[in-house]
Amino acid sequence: MSTIGIGLDLVEVSRIRALLERNGDRFKERVFTEYEITYCDSCADPAIHFAARFAAKEATVKALGTGFTEGINWRDIEVLKNEKGAPSLYLHRQAAQVADRLGVKQTFLSLSHTDTSAGASVTLMG
Repeated sequence: MSTIGIGLDLVEVSRIRALLERNGDRFKERVFTEYEITYCDSCADPAIHFAARFAAKEATVKALGTGFTEGINWRDIEVLKNEKGAPSLYLHRQAAQVADRLGVKQTFLSLSHTDTSAGASVTLMG
């Protein structure tokens, strides 16, 4: 397998916290899937976990080389947990179509966060 794309993103938790406070459910429903909202809202400090997932979505579109163009929207990229609890990517609709066109066969996602920042790294292999 060869590397098709790599994406990295870093987000200030305070930025996401402000969006959550100002726009609440409207922001959540525009950017995150129901699974992601349920997971993050169940955490002690949801803003940290929303920020990590926001960073993962940004890193994914960087790895795809598209940004949020070609019809890809926020909810086309979903962060799930695998059977061992590690984060994993699930691509829906247009994001999945772009990945298929590029020949993506496997995705790797790493998330990290502190009280003030959250980051994500995505590697696409094919």
